[in-house]
Amino acid sequence: MTAVEVRTVISGHDVSRAEVLAWEAARLPKAATRIGLAVPPGELAHQRLRFAEAKLALGPDEIRRRLSGALRASDLSGRATARLSRGRRVTSVCDLHVTGGDTAAFVDWFMATDRPDYERSMMAANPDHFLITTTSQGLQEVIETTGGSPLPSRFLIDYQDLASLRTPLDPTYTADASGVARSESGLPIGGVRHQFRDTDSGFHAHLVVEFPRLLPSHLVQQHQWHLAVEFTNWIEAAFRGSADSWS
Repeated sequence: MTAVEVRTVISGHDVSRAEVLAWEAARLPKAATRIGLAVPPGELAHQRLRFAEAKLALGPDEIRRRLSGALRASDLSGRATARLSRGRRVTSVCDLHVTGGDTAAFVDWFMATDRPDYERSMMAANPDHFLITTTSQGLQEVIETTGGSPLPSRFLIDYQDLASLRTPLDPTYTADASGVARSESGLPIGGVRHQFRDTDSGFHAHLVVEFPRLLPSHLVQQHQWHLAVEFTNWIEAAFRGSADSWS
C-alpha cells in the first residue's frame, strides 16, 4: 500500500481536498433523490460506500427503469446539441498532482475491468454515477449526471475508434485513457482524453472531457468538480489496496 496525497487544480487555481469533498457531499442527496433511494446516514466516507451498494443492489435493469424518463429527455437534448455543434467541442479540464504512487500502477488499476471490485469502485467514486458496466460489444455503458446537468444521461464509451476526438495526445504524457462517448444510435456526442505521466514525487493526471460546443458553460465548468471527485477517490482507492478500497 502506498500513501498518496492529491493536489487539485481547476481553472488554474488550487482547490483544497475539503472543497472537493464538500462538492461530493452536496451532490449525494441530489443523486439519491433522482434514483429514489434514501440518503445513507453517517460521515461522507460511509455514505459513499452505502450509496454505491444500494445502487448496485438495484441492478442495471432497475436503474435504467427508474431513470428512463430522464434518460429519454437527456438523449433528445444531447443529440440535438451535438448535431447543432457540428463536431465542435468545448473541454472540461482538471489537473491532479499526486504525491506517491505512479502512472503505470494507477492506469492498470483503472482500466482493469476484470477486477472483482471494478463496478463497486466505479459506482462509489462519485454519487452521480448510476451505472458503469461493460457491454457484450466491449463498450462501456455509463449512466451518470455530468457536472451540473439537471438530468442524468446514458452514453457508450468506445475506447477503440477515437477518430472524432478533438484533443490531441500530448507526447509528454506516457499513458492515456481515451474514449469517444456515443449515443445509443452511435452518434459521437463527446469523449475523454485523460493523460498521465510520472513526476519526481508521484504522477500528474491531466483530465479532459469533450462536450458539444453549444453546451452551456456552467455545465462544462461544474464537470471539472465531477472529475476532481471521481479521480481523487479512484486514486486514493487504487493505492490503498482492493481489500479496503471502499471501507
